[in-house]
Amino acid sequence: MEKARILFVSQEIIPYLRDSQMGYIGRHLPQGIQERGREIRTFMPRFGHINERRNQLHEVIRLSGMNLIIDDTDHPLIIKVASIQSARMQIYFIDNEDYFQRKFMFRDKNNKFYKDNDERAVFFSRGVIETVKKLGWAPDLIHCHGWMTSLVPLYIKRAYRDNPLFSDTRVVMSIYDDDFEEAWNKDSGNKIKLDGITNKDLKHYKKPTYVNVMKTAIDFSDGVIVGSETVNAELLDYINETGKPMLPYQPLDRFIDAYNIFYDKIISSQPAASE
Repeated sequence: MEKARILFVSQEIIPYLRDSQMGYIGRHLPQGIQERGREIRTFMPRFGHINERRNQLHEVIRLSGMNLIIDDTDHPLIIKVASIQSARMQIYFIDNEDYFQRKFMFRDKNNKFYKDNDERAVFFSRGVIETVKKLGWAPDLIHCHGWMTSLVPLYIKRAYRDNPLFSDTRVVMSIYDDDFEEAWNKDSGNKIKLDGITNKDLKHYKKPTYVNVMKTAIDFSDGVIVGSETVNAELLDYINETGKPMLPYQPLDRFIDAYNIFYDKIISSQPAASE
């Protein structure tokens, strides 16, 4: 029997970014899942304050060079890679000068939310999927961590559903305590749209708050994991309303085995019926 293929799409991974619960899971979960016999790939954004020299990032020329069009503008997709030797694990980084060459993640030095955070999420999500296409690697399951990854479920289930690499792919979304108070731009829905995505699919984007962005991610996921001890109460209620399989919060001393069992449940299940 072939090894199950798990794609991890993470907003934060230590040691590349500050120590956080999401970053800890992003670092140790792929290693633990690989050690349990799965084949893995792991992606994150190449935020500007990641030290390339210290972390030994280098560009993967054969994967770079594509342009992604967002809001009628071409944005070059650059792929970089680094290794965590102790874990025998590679991390792929999605990079672009317009979106990621900044000293901060989501807010400027005055703590102001970047106006183009919606476009950055679009670029990152599409960049991951296009790179996986180029690798020719068909994931059995994609596990997304953080709101920066929230468009991956929608794209996989709608825009890329006819691609043979993704036609049987299941998606799991982890919910964390990474709320933001601001809303994305009112025209975010237009920037997100690709062939196969309808206005109905983007119904929550009439007001793209954190909760509504994550509701769309939940709609198009096959299962949901609660990744932080405390998460947005409205989202918890929404997950329960949808009836999607949900794994409650797992303490860090035993989360990997619980996640691994949950993956098997989702992979063997029927695809979730998205609205």
